[in-house]
Amino acid sequence: MATVFKKTLHELGNGDYAYVQHDGSWGWSNSGLVTDGERALLVDTLFDLRLTREMLESYKRAVPGVEPIDILVNTHANVDHTFGNQLFPGAQIIASGGCAEEMFDLVPEYLTGLTKRTGQLGEYARYILGPFDFNDITVTVPNRTFDGELRLKVGNKEVRLIEVGPAHTRGDTIVWVPADRVVYTADILFIGGHPIIWAGPVSNWLRALDLIIGLDVETIVPGHGPLTDKAHVRELKGYFEYLDREARARYESGMNRLDAARDISLADYSTWGEAERIVANVDALYHEYSGAPRLSRDELFAQMAEFDHARRKT
Repeated sequence: MATVFKKTLHELGNGDYAYVQHDGSWGWSNSGLVTDGERALLVDTLFDLRLTREMLESYKRAVPGVEPIDILVNTHANVDHTFGNQLFPGAQIIASGGCAEEMFDLVPEYLTGLTKRTGQLGEYARYILGPFDFNDITVTVPNRTFDGELRLKVGNKEVRLIEVGPAHTRGDTIVWVPADRVVYTADILFIGGHPIIWAGPVSNWLRALDLIIGLDVETIVPGHGPLTDKAHVRELKGYFEYLDREARARYESGMNRLDAARDISLADYSTWGEAERIVANVDALYHEYSGAPRLSRDELFAQMAEFDHARRKT
């Protein structure tokens, strides 16, 4: 029997919504919708066309007449937040300049190719990517970019796009609706799973978390995982501070990055999923410490697959 993944539409009040998928693990990203009158702004699409269509249908049931979407914001270039862009041909697609520059770094063919690899990498790729369909996807890029901050109007409602990257990726943006005390953080927040540093530096990510903590918000919509609060923002900040201390100590002792990732205790985060992402995170930190090149995407996936395989055997 096929696995059924739960998707939940949350009405946040005053015309704001969040669409939350599954447990927030690999590929199961969230989206948001901000409406006022007949105007609508969508925060991110999903990993494939089927999932994006399902999301849109859910929004349409909750907000009849929500189509057409006037504005689509891509919070960053990760493809689980952008591969549904082509379904909104009439929308103004907005992203930071850094996000737009990164949009072609990962294409559907690469992900399909990963699932056809042999050995541990192929097994791991099929495990994390198997639920998704990358056929018929056309990478659709933003048609408007900004740097720093951009203030928009959705009907009479102000929405602020605040660039906080490079951190998770090269061009991360959070979407803040001040009057409604709602913020869509995208992948600056992973709740219930380990985050992953594709870009860094971690100091920028920590500043982004401090910014969110300082906002006058009541509802926080993460990029992955359930709706959350500032306590969990502080918990993620503590994770990065801990990881930085532990990785630096091992770097200074001469330990290589993979051994360091294996050696750092994750006991305090044992309930979080995707523990293998520590491989990418330590790699990012070692790059910060030494300036040495980061591992390639292939190498990172291969080492995460190895880490995950070893962890499942114990």
